[in-house]
Amino acid sequence: MTAIDQIRELLHHVAGVLVWPVLIGLIGLAGAMLVAFGSFLREAWDRRRGRRTSFQNDCRELDATAKSDPDGRLDLRLEHLLQAAERRRWRSLGRLRLAVRVGPSLGLMGTLIPMADALQGLAEGNLPALASNMVTAFAATVIGLSVSVSAYLIAAARESWVRADSEALAFFAEHLLDKNPTSKDT
Repeated sequence: MTAIDQIRELLHHVAGVLVWPVLIGLIGLAGAMLVAFGSFLREAWDRRRGRRTSFQNDCRELDATAKSDPDGRLDLRLEHLLQAAERRRWRSLGRLRLAVRVGPSLGLMGTLIPMADALQGLAEGNLPALASNMVTAFAATVIGLSVSVSAYLIAAARESWVRADSEALAFFAEHLLDKNPTSKDT
């Protein structure tokens, strides 16, 4: 056995070890996307009915801060709260963006690894192994791309919600500053 054959054999074994973590990762990612989709539908339903709980909580927090301004630095305190609220909203999109990128990668890995075994089965005339590995390969591709597309669509919708909420919170904070007599002196 030549050095190249040994390297090929080593790569084949490494790929064989990776097949299970990749497939389990795909299944886990698909499950996480089902949860994210349910959460998205719930939030869409609530928004349609005028119930934006996190937005309303942030408005209450801004209002309470405006009413209890001990040091006259309301503008700084409101800005700090606005930035914290915006960070929370953008952070929730981070997981979706990760799924957009990781889904196709895991899908491709889940395609190529079983395809190597399928080709080996074809070369050996083992048609059941060929068929089984090809089914796994194509299923991994479909799941990886489905995860990515659904994560992208959910992230796009939520991103528009985040922008709208951030603008509305900024407007509300400006309104609170205008109402506050101590903030007009500075």
